[in-house]
Amino acid sequence: MNIHKKLVTACFLLASATSIYAQKLTEYVNPFLGTATLWTPDELGYTRTEVKRAWGAETFPGAAMPNAMVQCTPVTMYHSGSGYQYEDHQIYAFAHSAKGHWDQLHVPILPVTGRFYPYNYCSWFDHSDEEAHPGYYSVYLQRYGVKAELTTTLRCAFHRYTFRPTDEKRLLVDITKNNGRPRHWDIRKSTAANAFEGYQDGHGRMYFYAVANLPVRSVAQQTAKRQTIAVVDFEDNKGDKPLELKIGFSFVSVENAKENLMAEMMDKDFDQVRSAADKTWEDILSHIRVEGGTERQKGLLYSTMYRTFLWPVLRSDVNGEYLDAQGNVKKADFRYYTDPSFWDTYRNKLILLGVITPDVACDVIKSCMDRGDKKGGYMPTFFHGDHASTFVAGMWSRGTRDFDLSHAYKLLLNNATVPGQGGRPYLDEYIQRGWIAEKDTTDVPTEDEYKAAVTKTQEYAYDDYAVAQVAKILGDKDNYKLLMQRSSNYKNLFDPSTGFWRGKIDNGEWIADFDPYYPYYAYMFREANAWQSLFFAPHDPEGMIALYPSHKAVEDKLDSLFSEPWRGYEAWNMTGFMGNYCHGNQPDHSVPYTYYFIGKQEKAQRILNILMDKYYDMGKDHLAYSGMDDAGEMSTWYVLNAIGLYTYSPADPEYIVTVPLFPKVELTTGDGRKVTILREGNGEKIKEILCGKKKVKGWFVDHNDMLKAGELKVVTE
Repeated sequence: MNIHKKLVTACFLLASATSIYAQKLTEYVNPFLGTATLWTPDELGYTRTEVKRAWGAETFPGAAMPNAMVQCTPVTMYHSGSGYQYEDHQIYAFAHSAKGHWDQLHVPILPVTGRFYPYNYCSWFDHSDEEAHPGYYSVYLQRYGVKAELTTTLRCAFHRYTFRPTDEKRLLVDITKNNGRPRHWDIRKSTAANAFEGYQDGHGRMYFYAVANLPVRSVAQQTAKRQTIAVVDFEDNKGDKPLELKIGFSFVSVENAKENLMAEMMDKDFDQVRSAADKTWEDILSHIRVEGGTERQKGLLYSTMYRTFLWPVLRSDVNGEYLDAQGNVKKADFRYYTDPSFWDTYRNKLILLGVITPDVACDVIKSCMDRGDKKGGYMPTFFHGDHASTFVAGMWSRGTRDFDLSHAYKLLLNNATVPGQGGRPYLDEYIQRGWIAEKDTTDVPTEDEYKAAVTKTQEYAYDDYAVAQVAKILGDKDNYKLLMQRSSNYKNLFDPSTGFWRGKIDNGEWIADFDPYYPYYAYMFREANAWQSLFFAPHDPEGMIALYPSHKAVEDKLDSLFSEPWRGYEAWNMTGFMGNYCHGNQPDHSVPYTYYFIGKQEKAQRILNILMDKYYDMGKDHLAYSGMDDAGEMSTWYVLNAIGLYTYSPADPEYIVTVPLFPKVELTTGDGRKVTILREGNGEKIKEILCGKKKVKGWFVDHNDMLKAGELKVVTE
């Protein structure tokens, strides 16, 4: 059965039970969703001329636990996002770290037999012989006649390879390759008879300690045509018994990798580890239970929810040790995690992470503070954004408070008020004049790097608002007043003559070479054009609307955004258009809700329904997103809108209420509070919202009020 049929039958068209409670939720998850790429002009929005593929969702299908150190996943191409593209037909190895960006893929390993070479060793495979579930991946390697099975714990991987009985069992370790272009590595036979160990650099040095169920004869490196690999040979290497390999990992030392292995996996067999992984995922997914809806909608809901809990990832060991930002080994009473992808996931995913796994969210914040203390006194930023403030404010206001808010605030305030390396770029000019200038130039190519000055100005204004909310909680009245004043800075780059946000040069004049349809990677706008940069002021929608002469003018602008056709520009990280709205990238994901604030909520819902229905299982195999998942942001967008609650302003403890896909949703928070969300009627227009028995004024419901009431009803017509 090919994987498209598996998607349809196993995930989306399962037995037509009226309630999901009769079925395991992990059975709805398809880890292949998001691994395919869009190819046709209708799907991309343009005709391809470049040789390289457009960005897909860049998800990976391999075995992983929630927010774990280890992701054990197939590599079909190095330096291609997660390393796996569904259109490929060869597997180079099974790596042990993945994100969905162009890094990771540590310690690639492949079972081999017979003849192979350092420059020619990959195996063909067929999707009909491939299987993936939360915590499990399997594929048949045609070149070597090996069935490969993978499962994981938090810090360890378990490989089970079934060879043909007459073949010699060997392992190839592609120790010189990963997506981080490693310059240093080591692999050697351990003192134990059946073990080998070493490390590999590349986006962090990852140490490993591997134990096989056969004695290790030798570990030797081979080089040919400037390619180097390591080969592990075994004693007693023929017969029916599968080759089993248990590997512990650490970012501290081989000794810690071994300790992680002994603690998490050594006393378990493959099926026990796989079963435990499945149970962990079942527990996570069961925080959202739904009734009604179609089987396809349930499959999309739980497949996207699965993606929400893969990043950030663990970096501390079972003994509490981790490598800090200064390169020193430290020990903490919290779990140490990587930075979140703040620019992408502050919008929604980090809030859902904290609602369902508050212990993880708090440890992520503590990890960020630890790095902030040791890297200049700033809370970490990501890419071009500075959004830890929304995460901290959003978590605290929802009642997730197992971290030192005063400590976090000190760092966040530095980000907002103290220019310097490690903080907000161009903060000095933002403070001085309330906006960031762009270069006065013309004919800028899409991919050229500049300041992304308009986007930064808009987003810094929102960050100021988020930091102000923390200042208010802590009683810092002066900085609260200052930051709230600065939160209106988004208005400074609004051009009333065009109705767009627009760049200015140093002297305050508008950039003359302005085409709202032309997309930029970092000139004026970050990965967007002017259309996609409309209406971003989550903290002040009324003030944003007031920039236009009337509600009708706003409505016309929004209608044009979703209807004016994309002009065919080929931007490799922008795909999946609805008019000029680009669902395949994050900048305009909050724009559809603008209709709410001009009395046209039903128009917003129409857009949301189309996006949920058409933009998440695209392509000929129905496995492509409309664009990049960006560490779970696009996935979480689906989850929240599917259950009727979107984090329009993630710094605030409120959700904008949308029409749920399902007549009944039960949401259970990580601290055990529950709310039932009911949809009455099948229309797109919300007639009434009831929080318990109290009618909600407006469109927003408070997180804590909703959980206290225990029921939210959305009445439609």
